[in-house]
Order: sequence, then structure tokens, then C-alpha cells
Amino acid sequence: MSKTRSKSEAPIYQIKITLKDSKPPIWRRLLVPGDVTLGNLHDIIQTAMGWYDCHLHQFILGGVYYGVPSDEDWYDVEDESRYKLNQIAPREKSQFTYEYDFGDSWHHIILVEKILPPDPSQDLPVCVKGKRACPPEDVGGIWGYDTFLEAINDPDHEEHDEYLEWIDDAFDPEEFDLDTINGRLSDL
Repeated sequence: MSKTRSKSEAPIYQIKITLKDSKPPIWRRLLVPGDVTLGNLHDIIQTAMGWYDCHLHQFILGGVYYGVPSDEDWYDVEDESRYKLNQIAPREKSQFTYEYDFGDSWHHIILVEKILPPDPSQDLPVCVKGKRACPPEDVGGIWGYDTFLEAINDPDHEEHDEYLEWIDDAFDPEEFDLDTINGRLSDL
């Protein structure tokens, strides 16, 4: 994982990351340096949302794909390490997509809520707020997650025991621990 911790002279971006189609919404509000590369933003999102970076990802804006280019790509992919957040989202209310795990297709909407003046005393990145737990990896996308929640909450569901065993009997969809997230972000 790349080093992302920063005391930057760049403007501070307040971004909101929302897992698309999650109901109730699963989201995080972060402060990040505006000059963070998309590659490092990927690491930040993985950490803040609670993903484990086990799958491919990409950013999508205006029909342009940013990620880690490969000879196996089906379309042109811009190298995410060469682009910064403030280049692709230069204004407040700019919005783009971050997709994680092309099989499960976890689409996240990233909204630039505010662009704040630089503050070299501010440790970045930092999560300032959020709601709900990140779905487990490989649960089958947002629709699989809905089935998963149904099953673990219904002892009569045919997959209840199997899912509980899979998650070691511990999953609270409402759990959100700001201190834990920020501790992980400080380790980047």
C-alpha cells in the first residue's frame, strides 16, 4: 500500500463516498488532500469503507476510466497514478464513480462536498463521519448483500446457518466505528 498520510499545502477536499443502491445508505465523509493521486485515493477508500483490496477497481468520470492499465483491458484505462483528485474533480459538487470488485460491482458515488483552504497542521486523510458497516467481501454485490442480511436475521432462512458460519457469527450492519477507521487511515 502506498504512503498516503499527508500534511499537504494543497486544498483539503471534503468528499462523501456512498455505496450506490445501499438502503439505508452506507457512506463515509473524508478529508483528503486535493493533490492525492487516484491510486492513493483507492487505498484511502478501501480503508475507510472497510474493504480488503482483494479485487480490481476503477474510477469512472465522463466516460473515462482510471485504474491500473493492463494488456487485458477491454477499453482504454488511464493510469490512476498519473492523475490527482483535484485534476478530475476541480470543483465543489464534482461527482464521479469508484467501482470495486468487477464481479460484485460495488459502485461508490464520490461527491466533492467542499474544497477547504490548505491546513498543514491537519493530518490527512481523516474520516469525519459515516454510517453503517461495509458489506462483507464476496457477498454478491448489493443484491447479494440484501439476501445475506435477510438470511442472518431470519433463523428460518435456508441459508441462515451457512452465512453465520461464513462470517463467524459476527456482523452488525449498523456498526460504524470512527476511531477504528481513523486508526487504520493513520497506518496508511
